Amino acid sequence: MRFAAVLFDFDGVLIESEYAGNRQIAEWLTAAGYPTTAEESMARFMGLAGPDFHAALEDHIGGPLPESFHVARAAEDQRAMAAGIDAVAGAVAFVRSLPADLPKAVVSSSRVRWIERHLDHIGLAGAFGEHVYSGREHVVRGKPAPDLYLFAADRLGVAIADCAIIEDSPVGTAGAVASGGYVIGLVAGSHCGAGHGERLRALGAEAVAADFGKVTRLLG
Repeated sequence: MRFAAVLFDFDGVLIESEYAGNRQIAEWLTAAGYPTTAEESMARFMGLAGPDFHAALEDHIGGPLPESFHVARAAEDQRAMAAGIDAVAGAVAFVRSLPADLPKAVVSSSRVRWIERHLDHIGLAGAFGEHVYSGREHVVRGKPAPDLYLFAADRLGVAIADCAIIEDSPVGTAGAVASGGYVIGLVAGSHCGAGHGERLRALGAEAVAADFGKVTRLLG
């Protein structure tokens, strides 16, 4: 193992939530009079959360978000929480293959409640112990600021320069690169289309992996 710790983004890295979530955003925008495809939604909004996400949406529509958006979004979140979201191919086996004593953490823009629900759904409940960190709950500045990665590395007791960070979104990749960790752009999720890996590499990812087999080789 070349690294002292591994930091995992969550949505799009461990679970297949990005396409479904952005499809719902695109459907709402289109119905509201702003024709948008799921692919366009991912290009604009993937990796954003909280105020940054809302600000990007308001910039897109040229005004404040109506209450109907928040109602629709809450309904989609409730549906996903009840049904569970499946893992990205190879993710569960990869996490289970890591040495038990290797420090590892989740570093996500999602809330801890969401992360823990879906870790349980995919059979990884407890895999990260107490090291499940949210950009909305543990730091003031979420992605694309580097703060969440630095926070997680500090909590693990590992220098950020000795951490591998696995990210799938441009927003997350930008923040991970700014933190000083070794960034692997993962394009294993169903939301990653042609050219996605090149986009992550252009943002500074040291390597791009099409699957977790490649991640294993990069870490070795």
